[in-house]
Amino acid sequence: MSTIVLVNLHKRFGDFTAVRCTALTVGAGRFMVLLGPSGCGKTTTLRMIAGLELPTSGQILIDGEDVTALRARQRDIAFVFQMFALYPHMTVRNNIAFPLKNEHVPRRKIANRVEAAARMLRIEDILDRKTGGLSGGDRQRVALGRAIVRQPKAFLMDEPLGTLDADFRELMCLELRKLHDALSATTVYVTHDQSEAMAMADDIVVMNQGVVLQSGTPHEIYHFPATVFVGNFIGSPPMNFLAVDGLVSIGHEQVQLHGAPVPVPRCDAAADRVLLGIRPEHVVLGEQGPLRGKVVADEYLGSHQVFVIETALGIVRARAGKNERLAAGSPVGLSFRTERVLLYDAVTERLLPAAGRAPFLTGDGHG
Repeated sequence: MSTIVLVNLHKRFGDFTAVRCTALTVGAGRFMVLLGPSGCGKTTTLRMIAGLELPTSGQILIDGEDVTALRARQRDIAFVFQMFALYPHMTVRNNIAFPLKNEHVPRRKIANRVEAAARMLRIEDILDRKTGGLSGGDRQRVALGRAIVRQPKAFLMDEPLGTLDADFRELMCLELRKLHDALSATTVYVTHDQSEAMAMADDIVVMNQGVVLQSGTPHEIYHFPATVFVGNFIGSPPMNFLAVDGLVSIGHEQVQLHGAPVPVPRCDAAADRVLLGIRPEHVVLGEQGPLRGKVVADEYLGSHQVFVIETALGIVRARAGKNERLAAGSPVGLSFRTERVLLYDAVTERLLPAAGRAPFLTGDGHG
């Protein structure tokens, strides 16, 4: 297990800045997911950790050693790509053994490591088959096996499940997490899929436009998104954001929402323009409420349903029980679970601190 530390990492390609002043710590044995939309800088960050890209400025430390200027092969890190990069003319056994042969590891040790990796990945029965005719799932396991046999300091994975179908991707999420736990490895994993991140991560780092917006556990990221972008990106359906009337002052415990008072957790900061953030499951539907609306759609999901409600402040989504009955066009009142209300500065789009709430983490990693 190794600790990876990124110190003010910055990467430019000509006039384009791909990664800005990133500071993160990946704790030993942690499974950290870099999450964000395409082009947010997550893959560039991973490639810099691997040594496949050199940073414009900043440092990369592995177990306290500065590896910023070292080549990829000198960092003792295994990289698993989205495209499996296997040799189709070779057997599974030879594909897995390939990196060890390049390092001139003794034959007996190679054989033992390959067999051990195959048992762990449950692919002993295909060791002597060519990889060209294997299913996507089996090829993924072979690619993982090739990384495992090296026994590296850390595993780096760049959207390794991106080419798999949805059902098998869900299964492989579980398999990857079990594998991580069995190896007690340090893993950095890149994805744009929030479901993968929430299913596997010890820590999630949300990035956008080259900047780390928030770093924390899945619980912290979901329940206390540090910015409006994080609240919109994490959660399905995403967090609701509603404009508050006027400013919010320090110590405030109530806001005006379309002229109606709404209780909120006591605010420890002031802002001229404010957004109220609330997850759909914390919107309460009833005959009365500080905000009124009309049901325009109902998404029935078996265990629950999501009502889409048109209000004077825009669309609000509310999660309700599967037996709730509200026809399209029905008027409805909306209120909010006070302890779950979050307030955001509408200008900076950052979360305003509230009394008694643990601070969220941004930019400096977790663990």
